Amino acid sequence: MEDHDIDEDEFEFSRNYFLAKESGKSGKKSARKLSEIDLVDEQDLRAEVSKIEPKHEKEIASLIDSYKSLYNEWAFELQYGFGLLLYGFGSKKTLIEDFASTALTEYSVIVVNGYLQSINLKQVATAMAEVLWEQLKLQPRSASGGSIKSQQPFNSRSMDDLIAFLDGPHAPENESFVCLVIHNIDGPGLRDSESQHLLARIAACSHVRVVASIDHVNAPLLWDKKMVHVQFNWCWHHVPTFAPYKIEGVFHPLILAHGSASQSVKTATIVLQSLTPNAQSVFKVLAQHQLAHPDDEGMPIDVLFTSCRERFLVSSLVTLNSHLTEFKDHELVKLRRHSDGQDCLYIPLSKDALEKLVQEINQ
Repeated sequence: MEDHDIDEDEFEFSRNYFLAKESGKSGKKSARKLSEIDLVDEQDLRAEVSKIEPKHEKEIASLIDSYKSLYNEWAFELQYGFGLLLYGFGSKKTLIEDFASTALTEYSVIVVNGYLQSINLKQVATAMAEVLWEQLKLQPRSASGGSIKSQQPFNSRSMDDLIAFLDGPHAPENESFVCLVIHNIDGPGLRDSESQHLLARIAACSHVRVVASIDHVNAPLLWDKKMVHVQFNWCWHHVPTFAPYKIEGVFHPLILAHGSASQSVKTATIVLQSLTPNAQSVFKVLAQHQLAHPDDEGMPIDVLFTSCRERFLVSSLVTLNSHLTEFKDHELVKLRRHSDGQDCLYIPLSKDALEKLVQEINQ
C-alpha cells in the first residue's frame, strides 16, 4: 500500500474547515420563538391566499381526465374485494368523486371527508347500515329480512352490532355493497390509532368496499401488516393530479395565522402526552379549578400546591415548580398578578377548549 503525502495546502484547508465547524458550535443560539412572530389574522390570510391565480388549469384537467381509462380496472378490483388507495401529489377529490359517480352507479356510496378536524365514525357506520338495509328491503328473498325488522334502530346500536350487520350473510343470491369513499384517510380527524382500527374493521366487512386517498408521506405507518393486506386489502394506485388542495386547505390551519381553538387543544394534548403522568395530573388539577371558577383571575400557587399535595402528586414546592417550569416553557400555563397582589396561574384557553383538553387527558 503506497503512502500518500498530505499536501500543505490540503492540511491547511482541513484545519480551517474543522476550526470553522468548532466556532460554529460555540456560537450563541437564537432566543427567538415562533410565538414572538407577529402573525396575521387567519381570515385575512385566507382572503389573500384566495386571490392567488391558479396555474396550468388545462393541463391539470387533461391529466385527471386521462385517468378515466383506469376506471374499469378500479371497479373490477373493488368487485373482487380489494380496497382502492390513491396516492400522489395533488388533490384527488375531483378524481375520486368522478369515478364514484360514473363507475360505481350500482353501489350505494357514503362519503367521508377525512380532512375535517373531527369525524364521528359511529354516524358513518350507522349511515352505511341504513343504506345496506334499504338495499336488502328491495330483495324479497333476503336471508335475514324478517329478523332485521324486529331489531332496534341502527342509531341506537353499538359499533360492534353495526359492524356485525355490515358483515352479515345477507342476500346470498344477490351481492349488495356499500362503497365508503374516504377523502384523506390520513387526515387529522382520522389519524389516531382507534379511528384507523375501526375503519379497518369496517373495510373488512363482506358488504363494504373502500376507496380512499392519502397525501401524507408517512401515511402507511398508520397500518400494520394485517390492516394493509387483510382488512383494507389495498390496491395502491399512483395518480398524481397536481391539482390544488382548495377544499382540503380550507379546513387546515395556516402556519402563518393565529391558531384556532381546536388546533390549540391538539397541540396542548401532544405536549402533555410527552410529560410524566404526575405532571399531567398536576395540570388537570389546575384545569379543573379553572373550569369550576371561571370568574377567578387564576389559581394561587399555594392553593395549587396544597391541592396537589393532598392528592399525593407532589411532596414539595420544588417538585411543583419543576412541573410549572415545563408548563410555562411550553406555554401551557401562564402567570399573572392577582388583584390582591399574589401570583396566580391560568391556562390560556377558552372554556370549551379547556373542557375538550381535559377529556383528551382522561382518555
